[in-house]
Amino acid sequence: MSRHLELGLLVWFLLASHVHAQPHTQGQRSTIETAEVAGTSPWGPADEIGTLNMMSDASRTKILSRVSGGTVHDLSVEFFNGMPSWHLLGDPRYQFWLTHSPRGTAVDDPAGIGREMNEKVAYTGDAVSMYTHTGTHIDGLNHFGLHGRVWNGFAADDHLGDQGWRRAGVEKFPVIIARGVMIDVAGYKGVTVLPDSYSITPDDLQGALRLQGVRLEPGDVVLIRTGRMTLWPDNDAYILNQPGLGLSAARWLAEEQQAMVIGGDNLSLEHFPGERADNWVAVHTYLLAQRGIPIIEVAYLEDLARERLYEFAFIGGSLKWRGASAAPFRPVALPVRQDFR
Repeated sequence: MSRHLELGLLVWFLLASHVHAQPHTQGQRSTIETAEVAGTSPWGPADEIGTLNMMSDASRTKILSRVSGGTVHDLSVEFFNGMPSWHLLGDPRYQFWLTHSPRGTAVDDPAGIGREMNEKVAYTGDAVSMYTHTGTHIDGLNHFGLHGRVWNGFAADDHLGDQGWRRAGVEKFPVIIARGVMIDVAGYKGVTVLPDSYSITPDDLQGALRLQGVRLEPGDVVLIRTGRMTLWPDNDAYILNQPGLGLSAARWLAEEQQAMVIGGDNLSLEHFPGERADNWVAVHTYLLAQRGIPIIEVAYLEDLARERLYEFAFIGGSLKWRGASAAPFRPVALPVRQDFR
């Protein structure tokens, strides 16, 4: 393990320990308990998809009717052994291995069909094992909660079994078809990549949008470019001390701009180390638990930045892993006509 990775682990441990070690006077509720609780859905007590309820036949038709053709931009990364992931927190890394190969199958003959037939069909099979928050993925609304409850008040004691969450799992998410907007904060700042641990502010987002000549609309999928993907796949450079969304910027996107989904090109969306000692994942708990806004991470935005494609039709779907807190996500961006309103 490198010295940088050891330091990163130490920072994470100290922050997490600080959160859980805050002294509370008997009979006195903490500030967190008073101010921060899981949100109640305006879409009813059975809601498990949060702001994805903002999508409708009309909204999907509106953006798809503007598709102009041209290059389809793939916003996902490849999965491969050794890729950056949350292994620094002890989570399993992505592993890929062969379960059958043409030569091995000819020797083992698992189907009992004989060597000649095995050599003819040249059978290959393989398997993967991974942490669900690996590569380009979408966070489910059960990923982070507050005081044992996730979005819409679903309690872990009632809804979390040995086979995962029975409520608010990522399998509940529909395919997302919406207007997408990429906010190139690194480009706005005139840098290849934002500085380590930089906290993106509302002013940064507003300044980048003005420079791009784009306005946000309610129901948008908003993707934020920090430039961190230019360091991919260097594990230490990509993972440690990530720049990302600050809490005030997340509030501006969620409350004032009514974003439906928020994502970024880094591993954590928010910046680390965080700005609050009492909540080391304040942006995650705010967006997921309090606002019901799904999060996309490890989005590949370099092609969009290079072509200055800031507005597009966004289409993406995740694997339907029952009860999981995240799943691999394959988003694409399609150019749209700018003169159609």
